[in-house]
Amino acid sequence: MFNLLKDTYRVKGAANGENALMIARNVSPPDLVLLDIMMPGLSGYDVCRLLKADPQTCHIPVIFLTAMGEVEDEEQGLVLGAVDYITKPIRPSIVLARIKTHLENKAARDFLKDQNLFLEREVVRRTQEVTAFQHVTILAMASLAETRDNETGNHIRRTQHYIRVLAERLKTHPRFSDYLTEQQIELLYRSAPLHDIGKVGIPDSILLKPDRLTPDEFTVMKRHTTLGLSAIEHAETEFGMSVQFLDCAKQMTIGHHEKWDGSGYPYGLVGEDIPICARLMALADVYDALISWRVYKRSMPHEQALSIIFEGRGTHFDPDIADAFIACGDEIQAIARRFRDAETADAIS
Repeated sequence: MFNLLKDTYRVKGAANGENALMIARNVSPPDLVLLDIMMPGLSGYDVCRLLKADPQTCHIPVIFLTAMGEVEDEEQGLVLGAVDYITKPIRPSIVLARIKTHLENKAARDFLKDQNLFLEREVVRRTQEVTAFQHVTILAMASLAETRDNETGNHIRRTQHYIRVLAERLKTHPRFSDYLTEQQIELLYRSAPLHDIGKVGIPDSILLKPDRLTPDEFTVMKRHTTLGLSAIEHAETEFGMSVQFLDCAKQMTIGHHEKWDGSGYPYGLVGEDIPICARLMALADVYDALISWRVYKRSMPHEQALSIIFEGRGTHFDPDIADAFIACGDEIQAIARRFRDAETADAIS
């Protein structure tokens, strides 16, 4: 057989089954294995069984080339995973044709495998590109708010991390488990910086006023929710289609000042009508406002802020979300410390 194949193929001979396995498991495995059934040590059946059980060699085609010509012998060989069964005496032209066919089949399978691997890697690469595009889009839009209000930067970072901690706490809660998947939690985290994007449309005389706002000024300030929604929708219009990853940002932007009892703005939504992401941001936003120093107020201690949140459960806040926020108070406080403003240090230290 060696003499028949050597002029066409590069051939390695094995004196026994163990040696055949060593050759097959080499770093450069053969493209095809020819096996006799009757061999010293391991039989050809044993070798075939071991080759097919090993992930490293299971893809190598096996052809039995043997004098055992009973139907039961051929059946056993094919059941073990052989691609062909040739009985002796052989006809060289038939053997060469069959070997050529199986090598071509393997080459085609390898090509498809390589193509599939390439496509899988390409999908991963494109997915990473899309994710990066989403990150850049959100951060670019959020940076607009920072340019208008120098108090916004750390507020954005803190609320972003509050949202993630709160969502992780609630992801097994029966009311929220269907919504708070790992993918959705990541989307919440990335969308959170846009919740105050509408402030770019508020006049400086109101946005940067170093004092409490008058009722009329507060009416103007409240427009930042609808302005934010309009800004995101305008971006979608310019893009020419609705962008799914911005849905959460839109809901959070328009709804984070809604209250559980319906007394919030801009629409006066009640209870479950308020999107979950907006209810989460309501907690994060109010807590951060309470502990933050402003020119018109001192920062509030962490425990006092939690007390106010507790008082607001069922009126201002979804009670279950308020309870979860209080339960993860230590993590929330750690985030506030990590991203604290210099003027706020006394309240959260």
